[in-house]
Amino acid sequence: MIDNTIFENKLAAYLTLGCKLNFAETSAIGKQLAEVGVRKAREGEIAHICVINTCSVTEFADKKCRQAVRKMIKDNPGAYVIVTGCYAQLKPEDIASIEGVDIVLGAEQKLDIIGYLDELKKKEKGSVHTSKTNNIRTFVPSCSRDDRTRYFLKVQDGCDYFCSFCTIPFARGRSRNGTIESLVKQAEEVAANGGKEIVLTGVNIGDFGRTTGESFFDLVKALDNVEGIARYRISSIEPNLLTDEIIDFVAHSKRFAPHFHIPLQSGSDAVLKLMRRKYDTALFRHKVEIIKQKLPHAFIGVDVIVGTRGETDEYFEDGRKFIESLDISQLHVFTYSERPNTQALKIDFAVDPRTKHARSKALLDISDHKLRDFYLSQKGLLRKALFEHSIHNNKMYGFTENYVKVERDFDENLVNIVRDVKLGGLNIEGTALISQ
Repeated sequence: MIDNTIFENKLAAYLTLGCKLNFAETSAIGKQLAEVGVRKAREGEIAHICVINTCSVTEFADKKCRQAVRKMIKDNPGAYVIVTGCYAQLKPEDIASIEGVDIVLGAEQKLDIIGYLDELKKKEKGSVHTSKTNNIRTFVPSCSRDDRTRYFLKVQDGCDYFCSFCTIPFARGRSRNGTIESLVKQAEEVAANGGKEIVLTGVNIGDFGRTTGESFFDLVKALDNVEGIARYRISSIEPNLLTDEIIDFVAHSKRFAPHFHIPLQSGSDAVLKLMRRKYDTALFRHKVEIIKQKLPHAFIGVDVIVGTRGETDEYFEDGRKFIESLDISQLHVFTYSERPNTQALKIDFAVDPRTKHARSKALLDISDHKLRDFYLSQKGLLRKALFEHSIHNNKMYGFTENYVKVERDFDENLVNIVRDVKLGGLNIEGTALISQ
């Protein structure tokens, strides 16, 4: 058993890479350490403990993780270094071999960090503590705010879908979730701490209820009744799991924002089959049309991947035309990166890097036009904006319920305040509408 007195007055530095789920989990780790006396290191302070939460969604992400670990070690000489997250689960020995790393924690272990710290004694070589992916069963709810106004509430973890391009099921295990009761309690805590907005996050949040016999729709209805929360946002949700009844509920709910983030990945049915996705373009179009019918001013963000194995010129062009035809607000464009042990590697046709780049630019251009058109469609309307405390050139920024970024002169009294704004034209950078 570790003597917790060793943690008193120690400083910890945290680095999170990757998705909002990782940020929520890092926050949970930070709370555990804070409870035993560890304070977060301020800028310029050298930490006694370093925690790096890694990502492994692409080959570039892996490289970035290795660089980040080495930099953290260099910036905090003598610190006890803990590395966790998806890269740690998938390639623990690679990380353990980095000089200065003391411990590597897998997906099952990272939210029970105190029990693995071994009196904070530096090691000659990093020790590895991981579980086989198919043995990962635990779910620990996490919630983070970091330096933003919005909170990110982890409601689900893992994935059972095994898309051909993706390693996440190997990094995070099978789909699992907390109970609705426990998540409502966390939302109530956010409200008690003055939080106004919560983003529901997870790996595959629409699959919520796999381990508790509940449903994502049940969760949405329960959270809508938590007093004190101004609004919720649903983060990325699979189109086949975004039911019409959820869309209808959001349209009439008290607190759920008219904002959807839906992964398409490809606008070609042939490529969707190669990806082993669980829907086709017809279903995706139906979801977009239902949203726009019920919520004409809803923001719809869409994930797409370019350059996957099997994506011929013809398939890409089919997908581009489909995407262009959709009434959506923004694209998040990702370039395909080959990942070890994925089924996509069995597909013969590979796209060269130059073609990937050109396809990415083509879709980003479409995204720029759609986002600008969406923003301009909101000009002159009254919306409710929640302003954040960040400041740039004496300007502050917030987001409306339908995710329009709003700019105004900085006013400390407006931080974390929801207020009515009239939306003006675009700012100089073209990144936000000016509050009138």
